[in-house]
Amino acid sequence: MAKTQLWQDDYWLLIMQLYLRKPVGVKAMYSRDLVNLSLELHIAPQELFARECDIANLEIPRVERIWEEYGRNPRRLTQAVDKLRQMMGFNSAGSFFEGVEVEETFETDFRPLAEDSRLKPVMLVMILDLYFRLTPITMVKETPEVRQLASLMAIPATLIVEVMEVFQCCDPYLNRRRTTTSPLEQPCRQIWQRYGNIDVKQLASYASQLKAYFK
Repeated sequence: MAKTQLWQDDYWLLIMQLYLRKPVGVKAMYSRDLVNLSLELHIAPQELFARECDIANLEIPRVERIWEEYGRNPRRLTQAVDKLRQMMGFNSAGSFFEGVEVEETFETDFRPLAEDSRLKPVMLVMILDLYFRLTPITMVKETPEVRQLASLMAIPATLIVEVMEVFQCCDPYLNRRRTTTSPLEQPCRQIWQRYGNIDVKQLASYASQLKAYFK
């Protein structure tokens, strides 16, 4: 599986439709609408966000032409997007990717875990960020920060506590000799390996951006 879906000029229509969606303007990099489009196109959110900025700046001739044609005519844009989706088989994975092998990268971070469908890897990242802000004694469902994060992600606070308990077993500074029997151990350890040793400010920045996905 090694063929990457490359950018096509027709995708500007999809980006412009996203840009014009109310409130009009550049959508957050990890807003749900932008992430959903990223998953659909198999193009990372960062790249689509950059394309949104290109539309806002109107510095690319191709973008200027599309804006002149569709910028003040949302109905015409909708018709063009609908036609594009029909032609390319969008929302029909079998036809769109027929004969194409796709190597997924960022996509899996936004898909439910096999171990617990209530969680996604990006949610574990946000829980890990909160983990570094608390002490073990405050990693309980009654802690306001735990309850706030649970409310934002629409999951039980007890589930966040369970994840934090697994992270405690991953944390070398706690030197916990016991292991966990939680089915979340493997995905939590994978997230710890990716983000547990990076600068906490960098992790906090990423987790803060991810909040847009849940709003």
